Amino acid sequence: MTHEEPGDSTGPEPPRVNQFDRVKQEYTAAARQILARSMAGVARTKLTPDMLTIAGVGLCLAGAVLIGFEQRNEKLFFWLGGVLFVAGSISDILDGALARAASKGTVFGAFLDSTFDRLGEAAVLTAIGLSFMFDSNEVALVATFAAVIGSFLVSYTRARAESLGLRGDVGFGSRVERVVIIAFGLFLAPWGWLQWPIYLLAVMAWATVLQRMLFVRRQLRELAQEVS
Repeated sequence: MTHEEPGDSTGPEPPRVNQFDRVKQEYTAAARQILARSMAGVARTKLTPDMLTIAGVGLCLAGAVLIGFEQRNEKLFFWLGGVLFVAGSISDILDGALARAASKGTVFGAFLDSTFDRLGEAAVLTAIGLSFMFDSNEVALVATFAAVIGSFLVSYTRARAESLGLRGDVGFGSRVERVVIIAFGLFLAPWGWLQWPIYLLAVMAWATVLQRMLFVRRQLRELAQEVS
């Protein structure tokens, strides 16, 4: 989405964002440009975005299954599950870049990608929650439930805002940040520190949900003032 200059009379001014969100938008745009260039060669192959989407969710589900066996060998299964989760998440990110680079994107492909993104993340968090349950860590288990619900709502609030013609992409609890936190937690898991990144994930997700709700309300108020 292109942004007009404040003095441009051809349309309304874009909603103002704080400095942190502006930084995030800048590094997100830079990352997309890098991905687009890196996928230029792949775009000439028969590989499709849907193939990457299916591969990504498959890797995430396999990672979740391995995490479920962590009691047999914590380092092996936590770390291997984490590697598969990161690989699957990267595949999920690359499918969008491939769709843009090769003009192979479809409406159903975008829908499939969004759905499978939620499935892969929820599966891994469910496996982590089972690990807390086996360890009788009720507080961490509840935090995992909160993280799952918050992660879903982060995506929903953006989708709902955009369906209303508004922006809902503010906050630092988007998918990339969540993947990094979960992967970091799985790395620390053999030493019993997995719950701390999960606590952070839950707080960040819900803070992002609240931030997006307030941001949408502010946009609606600004639109109402323009109309009046």
